[in-house]
Amino acid sequence: PDVIIEAQFDDNDTEHGQDHLQDTLTDDIKKLSLDTSEKGKAGGVTGVHRTKQDDGPKINDPRLLPDEFLQRTAKVVYILEKKHSRAATGFIKLLADRNSELFKRCAMFSPVDHRVPRVYVPLADCPPDFVAKPEAYSQMLFICRIVDWKEDSNFASGQLCKSLGQAGEIEPESEGILTEYGVDFSDFSPEVLECLPQNLPWVISPGELAKRRDLR
Repeated sequence: PDVIIEAQFDDNDTEHGQDHLQDTLTDDIKKLSLDTSEKGKAGGVTGVHRTKQDDGPKINDPRLLPDEFLQRTAKVVYILEKKHSRAATGFIKLLADRNSELFKRCAMFSPVDHRVPRVYVPLADCPPDFVAKPEAYSQMLFICRIVDWKEDSNFASGQLCKSLGQAGEIEPESEGILTEYGVDFSDFSPEVLECLPQNLPWVISPGELAKRRDLR
């Protein structure tokens, strides 16, 4: 029977190249072919009549192949917890197909993090003059939040939350990173500020310094 062997290409194989991997597979196929042909010859010499029930397991049974030739597969069946904030930093641009109906309604959001999919965002969320002057916003960072991603679409759907500023500047880049990871960087509430010393300037007392380890 025909034998299909699937091998994994790991780091060790890269040292010897693709030819080495091909030679290894060829040798293994030859060995399997020799095994089956020798069994056939042996049966013919002895004259033993082999019935279908007497046949051993066929060589193309995947359970008989070595583990290194098997590719394990799996399928995601359920999402237990959504860990990502669904927020991403990136740039907006016009869609390529100007004649499509989607061009009149949506723009394309391209995240800086390539692990996040590209997102369709409504033109209503974009700046008013974006369609007329898209090049003016080519280096402007925006925050987009993904709201949906249909199974039959390559792109997610989302909403633009705010404009951060020019890419490459410290404040917009920092705010984008904090938003992506769900870090609350808003101002402290009055209740929190009341916990701080009110008589300023405040200094640590000598007695407190004596029992503390100075890490300044």
